[in-house]
Amino acid sequence: MVEGTISRRTLMKRGLGMAAAPAVLRLLPANAQSAVIKIGHVSPKTGPLAGFGEADAFILEQVRGILARGLQNNGKTYPVEIISKDSQSSGSRAAEVASELILGDKVNLILASAAPDTTNPVADQAEVNETPCVTTNCPWQPYFFGRKGDPKKGFTWTYHFFWGLEDVIASYLPMWAELPTNKVVGGLFPNDADGNAWGDPQHGLPPALTKAGYRLIDPGRYQVMNNDFTSQISAFKAAGAEMVVGNMIPPDFATFWAQAAQQGFRPKIVTIGKALLFPSAVEALGARGDGLSTEIWWTPNFPFKSGLTGQSARQLTDAYMRATRRPWTQPIGYQHALFEVAIDILKRAKNLSDPRSILEAITTTRYQSIVGPVQWTGQPVKNVTKTPLVAGQWVRQTDGKFDLVIAENESAPMIPVGGKLKPLT
Repeated sequence: MVEGTISRRTLMKRGLGMAAAPAVLRLLPANAQSAVIKIGHVSPKTGPLAGFGEADAFILEQVRGILARGLQNNGKTYPVEIISKDSQSSGSRAAEVASELILGDKVNLILASAAPDTTNPVADQAEVNETPCVTTNCPWQPYFFGRKGDPKKGFTWTYHFFWGLEDVIASYLPMWAELPTNKVVGGLFPNDADGNAWGDPQHGLPPALTKAGYRLIDPGRYQVMNNDFTSQISAFKAAGAEMVVGNMIPPDFATFWAQAAQQGFRPKIVTIGKALLFPSAVEALGARGDGLSTEIWWTPNFPFKSGLTGQSARQLTDAYMRATRRPWTQPIGYQHALFEVAIDILKRAKNLSDPRSILEAITTTRYQSIVGPVQWTGQPVKNVTKTPLVAGQWVRQTDGKFDLVIAENESAPMIPVGGKLKPLT
């Protein structure tokens, strides 16, 4: 079986409908062209960021099924091959497989998702090799500035859709305001692209928190896969921090949170990006996962529909849960949207054999996706367009499972709120 797919027989048994179409292209119309259009795809299926790739198999099977009869472009039908590779949560591996896709497989378009560890190396390879590239699932500042992007120039071949750190602040602050605190916040920022961007004194959280009247206690960058957070916990306790904010991989947060309990550090609010996005990571914390909060990129309650399948957010997550028998996870929406946008681009390109024609189709995108509108207008920078963001809290149910409740929607009022922020117990 192709890496990252679910068997067709399994999908048929679980009633996935269109997603159960063949994973391998066949039954192409008689007028199909001989040229195969190749889409490269890179995401972390293994390693500490594997939660970002958890929905890959489902999405890839669905999209391959949709493209089983080919892609229509300018009155012609082209067979399409999707080649998906695992970045293994490693930047060097992401660059390696991106190079393989571009130079070896000679893909027409390359896609990547899930944190700057994957998006940035892939985009860099695409830029240097003049290959059209679209990425998502990474705040735009780590993507753009992490690649040493110049806002006056931008990049040529690489485009990105997601929210930014300013949207994180815009969702966190109203949510935090629902509870009384002393506004002393402990910061947890790793020494990686995400952590350095979130903790950046100019573009990150520190200036925004200071402006809003919060005092940030930042003990400095820690190394990823850290096994001792005693110094950070001691600094937070000494300052009387009643809140914690940061961006961490799941194993690091699990270590920090266990040691916080052991050392008697009990904040009222803990809001962490990345580590608290996935049900599996929160469920692994047991009862101590109850009440933790995070940004919310996408849920079944988002009001957008897929322009590719017509599915609502709820219908897509229901299909995922039927097919996998697993809880829904936030990357489902963005992985689906990534292929929505890619297919739309390839359908509109005037000449699929010309990379510059595909690039032109990217820059003229006007698309309504399952995560919201995607349109590159030059804001906030040339190569980035933003999508909606809200914030919320994990609430443990009586059966021990967790529900992610939207607690704040000030910057995206079209997305319904499900409850108010409650303090950690």
